[in-house]
Amino acid sequence: MSSNGGARYGADEPTSFGLQPPNPPAATPHPDNPYLAPTQVVPPQPAASAASAAPAAPVAPAVPAAPVAPAADPGAGRLIAGRYRLIAKLGHGGMGTVWRAKDETVDREVAVKEPRVPDHLPERERANAFERMRREARAAARLDHPAVVNVHDVAVVDGQPWIVMELVRGRSLGAALQEGTLDAREAARIGLEVLGALEAAHAAGILHRDVKPDNVLLGRHDRVVLTDFGIAQIEGETNLTDTGGFVGSPEYIAPERVLGQRPGAASDLWSLGVVLYAATEGVSPFRRSNTPATLQSVLNATPAPPATARGPLAEAINGLLQKDPARRPHAAQVRALLEATANPPEPAPTQVATLAGPVPQAPGIRVGRKTLLGLGAVVVAAAVAGYLVLADPFAGPLPDGWKTRDLGDKVGVSLALPDGFRELPPAEDSDGTVATYADPSGLLSITADRDLKKDDADGEIPGRALDQAYADWDTLKDGEYGWNIAAEPAPKGEPKETTYHGAKAAENTISYTTDDSDNPSKREYRIYYYVAANGDLYRLSIDGPGEGHFVDDSREIARIVLDNWDIKSR
Repeated sequence: MSSNGGARYGADEPTSFGLQPPNPPAATPHPDNPYLAPTQVVPPQPAASAASAAPAAPVAPAVPAAPVAPAADPGAGRLIAGRYRLIAKLGHGGMGTVWRAKDETVDREVAVKEPRVPDHLPERERANAFERMRREARAAARLDHPAVVNVHDVAVVDGQPWIVMELVRGRSLGAALQEGTLDAREAARIGLEVLGALEAAHAAGILHRDVKPDNVLLGRHDRVVLTDFGIAQIEGETNLTDTGGFVGSPEYIAPERVLGQRPGAASDLWSLGVVLYAATEGVSPFRRSNTPATLQSVLNATPAPPATARGPLAEAINGLLQKDPARRPHAAQVRALLEATANPPEPAPTQVATLAGPVPQAPGIRVGRKTLLGLGAVVVAAAVAGYLVLADPFAGPLPDGWKTRDLGDKVGVSLALPDGFRELPPAEDSDGTVATYADPSGLLSITADRDLKKDDADGEIPGRALDQAYADWDTLKDGEYGWNIAAEPAPKGEPKETTYHGAKAAENTISYTTDDSDNPSKREYRIYYYVAANGDLYRLSIDGPGEGHFVDDSREIARIVLDNWDIKSR
Protein backbone atom coordinates (compact mmCIF):
# COMPACT_ATOMS: atom_id res chain seq x y z
CA MET A 1 0.00 0.00 0.00
CA SER A 2 1.12 3.56 -0.60
CA SER A 3 2.08 5.59 2.43
CA ASN A 4 0.88 8.78 0.79
CA GLY A 5 -2.00 10.64 2.39
CA GLY A 6 -3.47 14.10 2.47
CA ALA A 7 -1.41 17.27 2.76
CA ARG A 8 -0.46 18.41 6.23
CA TYR A 9 -2.18 21.74 6.02
CA GLY A 10 -4.91 21.10 3.45
CA ALA A 11 -5.38 19.49 0.08
CA ASP A 12 -3.71 22.29 -1.87
CA GLU A 13 -0.50 22.44 0.15
CA PRO A 14 2.57 22.30 -2.14
CA THR A 15 5.68 20.38 -1.17
CA SER A 16 8.84 22.45 -1.61
CA PHE A 17 11.58 19.91 -0.72
CA GLY A 18 13.87 22.83 0.16
CA LEU A 19 14.27 23.90 -3.46
CA GLN A 20 15.93 27.19 -4.27
CA PRO A 21 13.67 28.62 -5.71
CA PRO A 22 10.72 26.70 -4.17
CA ASN A 23 8.34 24.70 -6.28
CA PRO A 24 4.66 25.44 -6.99
CA PRO A 25 2.07 22.66 -6.90
CA ALA A 26 2.33 21.04 -10.33
CA ALA A 27 -0.58 20.76 -12.70
CA THR A 28 -1.54 17.53 -14.40
CA PRO A 29 0.86 17.31 -17.35
CA HIS A 30 -0.09 17.05 -20.99
CA PRO A 31 0.61 13.52 -22.21
CA ASP A 32 3.21 14.83 -24.65
CA ASN A 33 4.95 17.10 -22.14
CA PRO A 34 8.69 16.51 -22.77
CA TYR A 35 9.66 17.82 -19.35
CA LEU A 36 7.87 15.09 -17.37
CA ALA A 37 10.30 12.47 -16.10
CA PRO A 38 9.59 8.91 -17.26
CA THR A 39 8.32 7.75 -13.86
CA GLN A 40 5.02 6.92 -12.23
CA VAL A 41 4.77 10.33 -10.57
CA VAL A 42 1.40 12.08 -10.60
CA PRO A 43 1.12 15.72 -9.51
CA PRO A 44 -1.19 16.43 -6.54
CA GLN A 45 -4.71 17.30 -7.72
CA PRO A 46 -6.19 20.43 -6.11
CA ALA A 47 -9.67 20.13 -4.66
CA ALA A 48 -12.41 22.04 -6.48
CA SER A 49 -13.61 25.14 -4.69
CA ALA A 50 -17.22 25.53 -3.60
CA ALA A 51 -17.64 28.40 -6.03
CA SER A 52 -16.44 26.39 -8.98
CA ALA A 53 -18.61 23.43 -7.99
CA ALA A 54 -21.86 25.44 -7.78
CA PRO A 55 -23.89 25.49 -11.03
CA ALA A 56 -24.54 28.86 -12.64
CA ALA A 57 -28.16 30.14 -12.51
CA PRO A 58 -29.76 30.18 -15.99
CA VAL A 59 -30.77 33.59 -17.29
CA ALA A 60 -33.13 32.39 -20.05
CA PRO A 61 -34.38 29.10 -21.44
CA ALA A 62 -31.91 27.75 -23.88
CA VAL A 63 -30.87 24.56 -25.52
CA PRO A 64 -27.88 23.36 -23.49
CA ALA A 65 -24.68 23.07 -25.46
CA ALA A 66 -22.97 19.73 -25.48
CA PRO A 67 -20.06 19.72 -23.04
CA VAL A 68 -16.63 19.73 -24.62
CA ALA A 69 -14.58 17.00 -22.98
CA PRO A 70 -10.82 17.22 -22.97
CA ALA A 71 -9.11 14.98 -25.47
CA ALA A 72 -8.35 11.62 -23.88
CA ASP A 73 -5.05 9.87 -24.28
CA PRO A 74 -5.18 7.13 -26.91
CA GLY A 75 -5.76 3.95 -24.94
CA ALA A 76 -7.42 5.68 -21.97
CA GLY A 77 -10.34 3.63 -20.67
CA ARG A 78 -8.75 0.31 -21.64
CA LEU A 79 -9.10 -2.44 -19.04
CA ILE A 80 -5.90 -4.39 -18.36
CA ALA A 81 -6.02 -7.91 -16.93
CA GLY A 82 -9.70 -7.48 -16.15
CA ARG A 83 -9.14 -5.00 -13.31
CA TYR A 84 -6.81 -2.03 -14.12
CA ARG A 85 -8.64 0.78 -15.96
CA LEU A 86 -6.20 3.16 -17.71
CA ILE A 87 -6.98 6.84 -16.99
CA ALA A 88 -4.19 9.06 -18.34
CA LYS A 89 -0.55 8.93 -19.36
CA LEU A 90 1.95 10.19 -16.81
CA GLY A 91 5.14 9.92 -18.84
CA HIS A 92 7.23 7.65 -20.97
CA GLY A 93 10.80 6.46 -21.18
CA GLY A 94 12.91 4.11 -23.23
CA MET A 95 11.23 0.95 -21.93
CA GLY A 96 7.63 1.91 -21.45
CA THR A 97 4.77 4.32 -20.90
CA VAL A 98 3.49 4.94 -17.39
CA TRP A 99 -0.26 5.33 -16.86
CA ARG A 100 -2.37 6.51 -13.99
CA ALA A 101 -4.97 3.78 -13.61
CA LYS A 102 -7.67 2.55 -11.26
CA ASP A 103 -7.64 -0.91 -9.76
CA GLU A 104 -11.37 -1.62 -9.97
CA THR A 105 -11.07 -4.71 -7.79
CA VAL A 106 -9.95 -2.83 -4.66
CA ASP A 107 -11.02 0.70 -5.77
CA ARG A 108 -7.65 2.48 -5.63
CA GLU A 109 -5.48 4.40 -8.05
CA VAL A 110 -2.23 2.80 -9.16
CA ALA A 111 0.55 3.38 -11.66
CA VAL A 112 0.77 0.91 -14.54
CA LYS A 113 3.90 0.62 -16.68
CA GLU A 114 3.08 -0.45 -20.22
CA PRO A 115 5.95 -2.11 -22.12
CA ARG A 116 6.95 -0.10 -25.17
CA VAL A 117 9.21 -1.94 -27.56
CA PRO A 118 9.41 -1.08 -31.29
CA ASP A 119 7.99 -3.79 -33.52
CA HIS A 120 11.02 -3.68 -35.82
CA LEU A 121 13.41 -4.86 -33.08
CA PRO A 122 14.82 -8.37 -33.47
CA GLU A 123 13.03 -10.99 -31.42
CA ARG A 124 16.04 -11.40 -29.10
CA GLU A 125 16.06 -7.71 -28.19
CA ARG A 126 12.29 -7.68 -27.67
CA ALA A 127 12.59 -10.65 -25.36
CA ASN A 128 15.40 -8.94 -23.45
CA ALA A 129 13.28 -5.81 -22.98
CA PHE A 130 10.36 -7.81 -21.61
CA GLU A 131 12.68 -9.77 -19.34
CA ARG A 132 14.10 -6.50 -17.98
CA MET A 133 10.60 -5.39 -17.04
CA ARG A 134 9.95 -8.69 -15.28
CA ARG A 135 13.23 -8.27 -13.41
CA GLU A 136 12.27 -4.72 -12.48
CA ALA A 137 9.12 -6.08 -10.85
CA ARG A 138 10.96 -8.93 -9.14
CA ALA A 139 13.75 -6.68 -7.89
CA ALA A 140 11.42 -4.06 -6.40
CA ALA A 141 9.03 -6.67 -4.99
CA ARG A 142 11.90 -8.35 -3.12
CA LEU A 143 12.69 -5.16 -1.21
CA ASP A 144 10.87 -4.07 1.93
CA HIS A 145 11.86 -0.45 2.40
CA PRO A 146 9.78 2.77 2.48
CA ALA A 147 12.11 4.38 -0.09
CA VAL A 148 11.51 1.65 -2.69
CA VAL A 149 8.38 1.86 -4.82
CA ASN A 150 5.84 -0.88 -3.99
CA VAL A 151 5.03 -3.33 -6.79
CA HIS A 152 1.49 -4.72 -6.52
CA ASP A 153 1.22 -6.98 -9.55
CA VAL A 154 2.59 -7.99 -12.95
CA ALA A 155 -0.19 -8.42 -15.48
CA VAL A 156 0.69 -10.32 -18.65
CA VAL A 157 -1.16 -9.01 -21.71
CA ASP A 158 -0.46 -10.65 -25.09
CA GLY A 159 2.74 -12.08 -23.66
CA GLN A 160 3.97 -8.67 -22.47
CA PRO A 161 4.42 -7.75 -18.78
CA TRP A 162 2.58 -4.70 -17.42
CA ILE A 163 3.94 -3.66 -14.01
CA VAL A 164 1.37 -2.41 -11.51
CA MET A 165 2.88 -0.13 -8.84
CA GLU A 166 1.82 2.25 -6.13
CA LEU A 167 1.03 5.75 -7.34
CA VAL A 168 3.49 8.25 -5.86
CA ARG A 169 1.95 11.73 -5.82
CA GLY A 170 4.65 14.31 -6.44
CA ARG A 171 7.36 14.52 -9.07
CA SER A 172 10.89 13.38 -9.75
CA LEU A 173 14.02 15.01 -8.38
CA GLY A 174 15.12 15.51 -11.99
CA ALA A 175 12.00 17.56 -12.75
CA ALA A 176 12.43 19.58 -9.55
CA LEU A 177 16.05 20.42 -10.36
CA GLN A 178 14.92 22.01 -13.62
CA GLU A 179 13.74 24.94 -11.47
CA GLY A 180 16.58 25.29 -8.97
CA THR A 181 19.01 23.57 -6.65
CA LEU A 182 18.60 22.05 -3.20
CA ASP A 183 20.23 23.43 -0.10
CA ALA A 184 22.74 21.13 1.56
CA ARG A 185 20.40 20.03 4.34
CA GLU A 186 17.58 19.01 2.01
CA ALA A 187 19.98 17.29 -0.41
CA ALA A 188 21.39 15.28 2.51
CA ARG A 189 17.89 14.31 3.66
CA ILE A 190 16.98 13.02 0.21
CA GLY A 191 20.38 11.35 -0.08
CA LEU A 192 19.78 9.47 3.17
CA GLU A 193 16.53 8.02 1.83
CA VAL A 194 18.13 6.93 -1.45
CA LEU A 195 21.04 5.48 0.50
CA GLY A 196 18.61 3.46 2.61
CA ALA A 197 16.96 2.07 -0.51
CA LEU A 198 20.36 1.13 -1.95
CA GLU A 199 21.41 -0.54 1.31
CA ALA A 200 18.23 -2.64 1.23
CA ALA A 201 18.85 -3.56 -2.42
CA HIS A 202 22.49 -4.46 -1.86
CA ALA A 203 21.59 -6.59 1.16
CA ALA A 204 19.21 -8.52 -1.13
CA GLY A 205 21.92 -9.00 -3.76
CA ILE A 206 20.52 -6.36 -6.14
CA LEU A 207 22.48 -3.58 -7.86
CA HIS A 208 20.28 -0.75 -9.12
CA ARG A 209 22.74 0.47 -11.83
CA ASP A 210 20.70 3.53 -12.85
CA VAL A 211 20.60 5.88 -9.86
CA LYS A 212 19.88 9.37 -11.24
CA PRO A 213 17.57 12.30 -10.40
CA ASP A 214 14.84 11.13 -12.77
CA ASN A 215 14.58 7.86 -10.82
CA VAL A 216 14.23 9.57 -7.43
CA LEU A 217 10.61 10.46 -6.72
CA LEU A 218 9.61 13.19 -4.27
CA GLY A 219 6.26 12.30 -2.74
CA ARG A 220 4.04 13.98 -0.23
CA HIS A 221 4.94 14.17 3.46
CA ASP A 222 8.63 14.41 2.55
CA ARG A 223 8.64 10.87 1.19
CA VAL A 224 11.52 9.92 -1.14
CA VAL A 225 11.25 6.86 -3.38
CA LEU A 226 13.87 5.17 -5.56
CA THR A 227 12.25 3.61 -8.60
CA ASP A 228 13.01 2.06 -12.00
CA PHE A 229 14.88 -1.14 -11.27
CA GLY A 230 14.55 -1.99 -14.97
CA ILE A 231 18.29 -2.53 -15.51
CA ALA A 232 19.02 -3.84 -12.04
CA GLN A 233 21.43 -6.76 -11.79
CA ILE A 234 20.19 -9.47 -9.47
CA GLU A 235 22.80 -11.73 -7.97
CA GLY A 236 22.77 -15.15 -9.60
CA GLU A 237 20.80 -14.11 -12.70
CA THR A 238 22.11 -13.85 -16.24
CA ASN A 239 23.30 -10.43 -17.40
CA LEU A 240 21.05 -9.13 -20.20
CA THR A 241 23.56 -6.58 -21.48
CA ASP A 242 25.15 -7.49 -24.79
CA THR A 243 28.88 -8.15 -24.80
CA GLY A 244 30.86 -4.92 -24.88
CA GLY A 245 27.81 -2.79 -24.11
CA PHE A 246 26.23 -1.25 -21.07
CA VAL A 247 22.95 0.32 -20.06
CA GLY A 248 22.30 3.34 -17.89
CA SER A 249 22.75 7.12 -18.01
CA PRO A 250 26.35 7.94 -19.04
CA GLU A 251 26.95 10.89 -16.70
CA TYR A 252 25.91 8.79 -13.65
CA ILE A 253 27.75 5.56 -14.54
CA ALA A 254 30.73 4.63 -12.36
CA PRO A 255 34.19 4.44 -14.02
CA GLU A 256 34.54 0.71 -13.40
CA ARG A 257 31.34 0.08 -15.37
CA VAL A 258 32.62 2.22 -18.26
CA LEU A 259 35.77 0.04 -18.28
CA GLY A 260 33.69 -3.13 -18.36
CA GLN A 261 34.77 -4.24 -14.90
CA ARG A 262 32.50 -6.10 -12.51
CA PRO A 263 30.38 -3.54 -10.63
CA GLY A 264 29.51 -3.71 -6.96
CA ALA A 265 27.71 -1.72 -4.30
CA ALA A 266 30.35 1.02 -4.64
CA SER A 267 29.15 1.59 -8.24
CA ASP A 268 25.65 2.56 -7.05
CA LEU A 269 27.21 4.78 -4.36
CA TRP A 270 29.25 6.59 -7.05
CA SER A 271 25.96 7.39 -8.83
CA LEU A 272 24.53 8.69 -5.55
CA GLY A 273 27.54 10.99 -5.27
CA VAL A 274 26.86 12.41 -8.75
CA VAL A 275 23.19 12.92 -7.82
CA LEU A 276 24.16 14.85 -4.67
CA TYR A 277 26.62 16.99 -6.65
CA ALA A 278 23.99 17.82 -9.29
CA ALA A 279 21.33 18.52 -6.64
CA THR A 280 23.44 21.11 -4.80
CA GLU A 281 25.61 22.55 -7.58
CA GLY A 282 22.98 22.62 -10.33
CA VAL A 283 24.93 20.62 -12.90
CA SER A 284 26.33 17.14 -13.29
CA PRO A 285 30.14 17.25 -13.00
CA PHE A 286 30.66 14.88 -15.92
CA ARG A 287 28.04 15.93 -18.48
CA ARG A 288 29.51 16.81 -21.86
CA SER A 289 28.04 17.51 -25.30
CA ASN A 290 27.95 13.86 -26.40
CA THR A 291 28.08 10.37 -24.89
CA PRO A 292 31.73 9.51 -25.74
CA ALA A 293 32.93 12.79 -24.24
CA THR A 294 30.79 12.21 -21.16
CA LEU A 295 32.21 8.73 -20.64
CA GLN A 296 35.73 10.08 -21.13
CA SER A 297 35.11 12.70 -18.45
CA VAL A 298 33.80 10.01 -16.08
CA LEU A 299 37.10 8.19 -16.51
CA ASN A 300 39.52 11.13 -16.43
CA ALA A 301 37.95 14.43 -15.36
CA THR A 302 38.35 15.73 -11.82
CA PRO A 303 35.16 17.58 -10.83
CA ALA A 304 35.43 21.12 -9.52
CA PRO A 305 35.12 21.14 -5.72
CA PRO A 306 31.50 21.67 -4.63
CA ALA A 307 30.79 25.36 -4.07
CA THR A 308 27.42 25.05 -2.33
CA ALA A 309 27.93 21.78 -0.48
CA ARG A 310 30.25 22.32 2.46
CA GLY A 311 31.54 20.35 5.43
CA PRO A 312 30.33 16.74 5.81
CA LEU A 313 28.25 16.84 2.63
CA ALA A 314 31.22 17.97 0.55
CA GLU A 315 33.30 15.25 2.21
CA ALA A 316 30.68 12.64 1.25
CA ILE A 317 30.48 13.85 -2.37
CA ASN A 318 34.25 14.02 -2.82
CA GLY A 319 34.66 10.56 -1.30
CA LEU A 320 31.94 8.97 -3.43
CA LEU A 321 33.48 10.39 -6.63
CA GLN A 322 36.82 8.65 -6.14
CA LYS A 323 37.66 6.86 -9.40
CA ASP A 324 38.91 3.77 -7.55
CA PRO A 325 35.90 2.01 -5.99
CA ALA A 326 38.12 0.66 -3.19
CA ARG A 327 38.76 4.24 -2.02
CA ARG A 328 35.10 5.25 -1.80
CA PRO A 329 33.47 5.37 1.64
CA HIS A 330 31.12 2.50 2.44
CA ALA A 331 27.44 3.04 3.13
CA ALA A 332 27.79 3.46 6.91
CA GLN A 333 30.40 6.20 6.49
CA VAL A 334 28.25 8.00 3.91
CA ARG A 335 25.24 7.76 6.23
CA ALA A 336 27.16 9.39 9.09
CA LEU A 337 28.24 12.32 6.86
CA LEU A 338 24.74 12.83 5.44
CA GLU A 339 23.13 12.69 8.90
CA ALA A 340 25.60 15.32 10.14
CA THR A 341 24.46 17.57 7.28
CA ALA A 342 20.73 16.83 7.49
CA ASN A 343 20.58 17.22 11.29
CA PRO A 344 23.19 19.79 12.31
CA PRO A 345 23.32 21.04 15.92
CA GLU A 346 20.95 23.93 16.52
CA PRO A 347 22.83 27.27 16.55
CA ALA A 348 22.33 29.71 19.38
CA PRO A 349 19.73 32.47 18.72
CA THR A 350 21.23 35.54 17.09
CA GLN A 351 20.33 39.22 17.24
CA VAL A 352 19.84 41.62 14.35
CA ALA A 353 20.11 45.36 14.85
CA THR A 354 17.15 47.44 13.69
CA LEU A 355 16.02 50.99 14.19
CA ALA A 356 14.12 49.88 17.30
CA GLY A 357 17.08 48.05 18.80
CA PRO A 358 18.22 44.42 18.80
CA VAL A 359 15.54 41.82 18.14
CA PRO A 360 16.19 38.08 18.82
CA GLN A 361 16.02 35.99 15.67
CA ALA A 362 15.22 32.30 15.52
CA PRO A 363 17.57 30.05 13.54
CA GLY A 364 16.70 29.33 9.93
CA ILE A 365 15.10 32.68 8.98
CA ARG A 366 14.55 32.81 5.21
CA VAL A 367 13.76 35.71 2.95
CA GLY A 368 10.70 35.88 0.70
CA ARG A 369 10.26 33.18 -1.92
CA LYS A 370 11.13 35.47 -4.82
CA THR A 371 14.29 37.04 -3.33
CA LEU A 372 17.38 35.98 -5.27
CA LEU A 373 16.84 32.30 -4.56
CA GLY A 374 19.02 29.79 -6.36
CA LEU A 375 22.19 31.95 -6.19
CA GLY A 376 23.94 29.92 -3.49
CA ALA A 377 24.47 30.36 0.24
CA VAL A 378 26.59 33.51 -0.02
CA VAL A 379 24.05 35.38 -2.13
CA VAL A 380 21.14 34.24 0.01
CA ALA A 381 22.98 35.35 3.15
CA ALA A 382 23.52 38.78 1.60
CA ALA A 383 19.86 38.98 0.66
CA VAL A 384 18.88 38.06 4.22
CA ALA A 385 21.08 40.84 5.56
CA GLY A 386 19.51 43.37 3.19
CA TYR A 387 16.04 42.19 4.21
CA LEU A 388 16.53 42.32 7.97
CA VAL A 389 18.82 45.29 8.55
CA LEU A 390 16.30 48.10 8.24
CA ALA A 391 18.71 50.93 9.02
CA ASP A 392 20.69 50.57 5.77
CA PRO A 393 19.10 48.19 3.25
CA PHE A 394 21.28 49.42 0.35
CA ALA A 395 24.96 50.28 0.25
CA GLY A 396 25.44 52.87 -2.49
CA PRO A 397 23.77 52.50 -5.92
CA LEU A 398 23.87 48.68 -5.92
CA PRO A 399 21.65 46.32 -3.91
CA ASP A 400 23.22 44.91 -0.81
CA GLY A 401 25.28 41.82 -1.62
CA TRP A 402 26.46 43.15 -5.00
CA LYS A 403 29.83 44.52 -5.98
CA THR A 404 31.48 46.01 -9.08
CA ARG A 405 34.21 44.01 -10.78
CA ASP A 406 36.79 45.50 -13.14
CA LEU A 407 37.36 42.92 -15.89
CA GLY A 408 40.68 44.42 -17.00
CA ASP A 409 41.92 46.36 -20.00
CA LYS A 410 41.45 43.54 -22.52
CA VAL A 411 37.75 43.12 -21.80
CA GLY A 412 37.54 46.87 -21.23
CA VAL A 413 34.44 46.94 -19.01
CA SER A 414 33.34 46.66 -15.41
CA LEU A 415 30.30 44.67 -14.30
CA ALA A 416 28.15 44.72 -11.19
CA LEU A 417 27.51 41.15 -10.01
CA PRO A 418 25.92 39.56 -6.94
CA ASP A 419 28.25 38.03 -4.38
CA GLY A 420 28.74 34.33 -5.01
CA PHE A 421 29.07 34.62 -8.78
CA ARG A 422 32.33 32.99 -9.82
CA GLU A 423 34.41 33.45 -12.95
CA LEU A 424 34.48 30.45 -15.25
CA PRO A 425 37.77 29.26 -16.76
CA PRO A 426 38.45 30.78 -20.20
CA ALA A 427 38.51 28.66 -23.33
CA GLU A 428 41.88 27.27 -24.37
CA ASP A 429 42.02 29.56 -27.43
CA SER A 430 40.84 32.65 -25.54
CA ASP A 431 42.67 35.92 -26.26
CA GLY A 432 41.59 37.40 -22.93
CA THR A 433 38.85 39.65 -24.34
CA VAL A 434 36.02 37.48 -22.96
CA ALA A 435 35.01 36.97 -19.32
CA THR A 436 32.13 34.78 -18.08
CA TYR A 437 30.63 34.60 -14.60
CA ALA A 438 28.01 32.18 -13.29
CA ASP A 439 26.02 31.75 -10.11
CA PRO A 440 26.75 28.58 -8.08
CA SER A 441 23.59 26.83 -9.23
CA GLY A 442 24.64 27.13 -12.89
CA LEU A 443 21.22 28.53 -13.84
CA LEU A 444 22.49 31.97 -14.83
CA SER A 445 25.66 33.05 -16.66
CA ILE A 446 26.87 36.52 -17.69
CA THR A 447 29.49 37.09 -20.41
CA ALA A 448 31.26 40.30 -21.39
CA ASP A 449 33.00 40.19 -24.79
CA ARG A 450 35.06 42.72 -26.74
CA ASP A 451 36.17 42.64 -30.41
CA LEU A 452 39.05 45.04 -31.08
CA LYS A 453 38.85 47.16 -34.24
CA LYS A 454 42.66 47.21 -34.56
CA ASP A 455 42.63 43.41 -34.97
CA ASP A 456 39.80 43.45 -37.52
CA ALA A 457 41.89 42.98 -40.66
CA ASP A 458 38.92 41.71 -42.70
CA GLY A 459 36.59 44.54 -41.73
CA GLU A 460 34.05 42.24 -40.11
CA ILE A 461 33.12 44.61 -37.29
CA PRO A 462 30.24 46.78 -38.55
CA GLY A 463 29.89 50.44 -37.75
CA ARG A 464 26.41 49.94 -36.28
CA ALA A 465 25.53 47.76 -33.30
CA LEU A 466 22.24 46.76 -34.92
CA ASP A 467 24.08 45.33 -37.93
CA GLN A 468 26.10 43.06 -35.63
CA ALA A 469 22.93 42.00 -33.83
CA TYR A 470 21.38 40.91 -37.13
CA ALA A 471 24.57 39.14 -38.20
CA ASP A 472 24.64 37.11 -34.96
CA TRP A 473 20.93 36.38 -35.24
CA ASP A 474 21.28 35.07 -38.80
CA THR A 475 24.05 32.74 -37.62
CA LEU A 476 21.92 31.40 -34.78
CA LYS A 477 18.90 30.81 -37.00
CA ASP A 478 21.12 28.72 -39.29
CA GLY A 479 21.88 26.36 -36.39
CA GLU A 480 25.16 27.58 -34.87
CA TYR A 481 25.92 25.27 -31.94
CA GLY A 482 29.01 27.16 -30.81
CA TRP A 483 26.82 29.31 -28.57
CA ASN A 484 25.23 26.23 -26.93
CA ILE A 485 21.88 27.17 -28.45
CA ALA A 486 19.96 24.29 -29.97
CA ALA A 487 18.82 24.52 -33.57
CA GLU A 488 15.76 22.34 -32.97
CA PRO A 489 13.35 23.68 -32.04
CA ALA A 490 14.58 26.82 -33.75
CA PRO A 491 15.38 29.77 -31.46
CA LYS A 492 13.07 32.77 -31.49
CA GLY A 493 14.11 36.42 -31.31
CA GLU A 494 14.32 39.70 -33.18
CA PRO A 495 17.12 42.30 -32.96
CA LYS A 496 16.05 45.83 -32.21
CA GLU A 497 17.69 49.17 -31.64
CA THR A 498 18.18 50.62 -28.16
CA THR A 499 20.52 53.12 -26.49
CA TYR A 500 23.52 52.99 -24.21
CA HIS A 501 24.25 56.25 -22.35
CA GLY A 502 22.35 58.10 -25.06
CA ALA A 503 24.25 56.48 -27.96
CA LYS A 504 22.82 53.95 -30.40
CA ALA A 505 23.03 50.29 -29.31
CA ALA A 506 21.15 47.07 -30.06
CA GLU A 507 19.65 44.15 -28.21
CA ASN A 508 18.00 40.79 -28.80
CA THR A 509 16.24 38.38 -26.46
CA ILE A 510 16.52 34.84 -27.83
CA SER A 511 14.24 32.06 -26.58
CA TYR A 512 15.43 28.50 -27.15
CA THR A 513 15.21 24.95 -25.82
CA THR A 514 18.39 23.10 -24.91
CA ASP A 515 19.37 20.08 -27.00
CA ASP A 516 19.76 17.88 -23.91
CA SER A 517 17.71 14.82 -24.79
CA ASP A 518 17.41 13.75 -21.14
CA ASN A 519 16.49 17.09 -19.58
CA PRO A 520 15.50 19.68 -22.22
CA SER A 521 14.82 23.08 -20.68
CA LYS A 522 13.62 26.45 -21.94
CA ARG A 523 16.16 29.27 -21.79
CA GLU A 524 16.41 33.01 -22.48
CA TYR A 525 19.56 34.49 -23.98
CA ARG A 526 19.67 38.28 -23.68
CA ILE A 527 22.44 39.95 -25.65
CA TYR A 528 23.31 43.66 -25.92
CA TYR A 529 25.62 45.35 -28.44
CA TYR A 530 27.53 48.63 -28.48
CA VAL A 531 30.12 49.96 -30.94
CA ALA A 532 32.43 52.49 -29.29
CA ALA A 533 33.77 55.63 -30.94
CA ASN A 534 37.09 53.84 -31.64
CA GLY A 535 35.24 51.04 -33.51
CA ASP A 536 35.56 48.35 -30.81
CA LEU A 537 32.52 46.09 -30.54
CA TYR A 538 31.20 45.22 -27.06
CA ARG A 539 28.71 42.48 -26.24
CA LEU A 540 27.02 41.73 -22.92
CA SER A 541 25.10 38.44 -22.87
CA ILE A 542 23.01 36.96 -20.07
CA ASP A 543 21.87 33.34 -20.38
CA GLY A 544 19.18 32.30 -17.89
CA PRO A 545 16.09 30.13 -17.46
CA GLY A 546 13.09 30.73 -19.66
CA GLU A 547 10.55 29.13 -17.34
CA GLY A 548 10.11 28.34 -13.65
CA HIS A 549 10.33 30.41 -10.49
CA PHE A 550 13.81 31.75 -11.18
CA VAL A 551 12.78 33.58 -14.37
CA ASP A 552 11.73 36.81 -12.63
CA ASP A 553 14.88 36.84 -10.50
CA SER A 554 17.02 36.20 -13.58
CA ARG A 555 15.44 39.10 -15.44
CA GLU A 556 15.86 41.43 -12.48
CA ILE A 557 19.53 40.47 -12.18
CA ALA A 558 19.94 41.06 -15.93
CA ARG A 559 18.38 44.53 -15.58
CA ILE A 560 20.76 45.53 -12.77
CA VAL A 561 23.79 44.14 -14.63
CA LEU A 562 22.84 46.03 -17.79
CA ASP A 563 22.18 49.28 -15.89
CA ASN A 564 25.69 49.10 -14.43
CA TRP A 565 27.56 47.84 -17.54
CA ASP A 566 30.40 50.35 -17.75
CA ILE A 567 32.40 50.50 -21.00
CA LYS A 568 35.67 52.34 -20.41
CA SER A 569 36.20 53.66 -23.95
CA ARG A 570 32.69 54.64 -24.91
